[in-house]
Amino acid sequence: MISTDSNAQPEGRVNKLYFAAWRWHFYVGLFVIPFLTVLAITGMSMLWIAWIDGRDGERTGVIPQQIVQPVSVQAEAAMGAIPDGVLKQYVAPRTADVAALFRVDAGEDAIMVAVDPYTAQVIETFPRRSGWYDFVDQIHSDLMLGVTGDRMLEAAASLSLVLIATGLYMWWPREGGWRKALIPSLGRGRALWKSWHGAIGMWLSLFLVFFLISGLAWAGIWGGKFVQAWSQFPAEKWDNVPLSDELHASMNHNRREVPWALEQTPMPASGSQAGLTGVEGQVTLDTVDAFAREIGFEARYQLNVPQSATGVWTLSRDSMNTDSTDPMSDRTVHIDQYTGKILADVRYADYALAGKAMAVGIALHMGTLGLWSVLANTLVCLAVLGLCISSVVLWWKRRPAQAGRLAAPPMPHEMPLWQGAVLVGLGVSMAFPMAGLALLSVLAVDTLVLSRLPKVRARLT
Repeated sequence: MISTDSNAQPEGRVNKLYFAAWRWHFYVGLFVIPFLTVLAITGMSMLWIAWIDGRDGERTGVIPQQIVQPVSVQAEAAMGAIPDGVLKQYVAPRTADVAALFRVDAGEDAIMVAVDPYTAQVIETFPRRSGWYDFVDQIHSDLMLGVTGDRMLEAAASLSLVLIATGLYMWWPREGGWRKALIPSLGRGRALWKSWHGAIGMWLSLFLVFFLISGLAWAGIWGGKFVQAWSQFPAEKWDNVPLSDELHASMNHNRREVPWALEQTPMPASGSQAGLTGVEGQVTLDTVDAFAREIGFEARYQLNVPQSATGVWTLSRDSMNTDSTDPMSDRTVHIDQYTGKILADVRYADYALAGKAMAVGIALHMGTLGLWSVLANTLVCLAVLGLCISSVVLWWKRRPAQAGRLAAPPMPHEMPLWQGAVLVGLGVSMAFPMAGLALLSVLAVDTLVLSRLPKVRARLT
């Protein structure tokens, strides 16, 4: 039985390693738990908002009829509802009983217009990215703090990997075997909470690592500067077509909309004779839509309209935008606005390995693979909340009698294998810069401040 006296020094090699892991688990948990709680609650909310009500108003109902109006007629109705509006995007209906969506911009305002595809009557208009899903998404993505929030969440997600590693080390079966480690006991008091906390943590660890890594791939530093920058779709596969100065990321609008593998890749440009045979005859909204259907864009897909002299028609269908439930069917096609030729046809098979992993990973992370993925992700979110709650309860049950003390586990005076711990810390810092920055900050405070202030140190140990 390991003593819970926060001042007692552990004896023995194993106990010293255990207490060192426990101490890091404790301090990392202090920082991480609030963020994990927010991510679990907002993530679960987004799952069910998207499933029940949709993310972009795509579930606005209509009465199916025999004749569907041309897309150009629907677009005219949409633009007529927005004075001086500029058509930016058409989102085809998912099923025959829902409205078509058009994005029409008026100045700096992006407005979505729901149109009955059978009557070309405007049903409703609403600001783009203004629903409950987007409100919760902003909290989930950056705490509504912009870059600062993104960095905070990246640090928390990176440190959560340290939390998982130390937790697994502490709960790894030694004397009780795997049964005790994986099946919670029905004891009483702190023993009950500890058993459930450890067992849930063991089962959840692999899933939580997946969610953290797939989420970090969207983060500004680890994802944008490290992984994504080295895993972008190679522009050479455009078959020597003219390239624009804009990246695919320019099509994002307050939310990630472009497949991860393409974000950092330049857009192709219209205005040459390059490309493969595509739309024949006049290139219009109707002929491009008809061509999209011919080449396999079924049901819901998105059509972006050229916005400049070198802009292109872009057809896209991917699971990240809930266009489909199969990430392996992702497809993006760019068409020259003058010649109608296909400048690029990018499919899942064309992605690099990291791009393929992210296409599937994002779909799993967002729960866009159908009801089963919504239910599975909900279970993960509830398990994360359970871990956060049980950790607070465990601390509360072992808190010291003296007020104002955190009761952190003691750090052994003579740490065995400390060189290995240093190497692990360096590895984590190099792989996840924000985690390294946080770890270094904690070490600096502990070494330069707390060690020089015995009274303060006594309160934090």
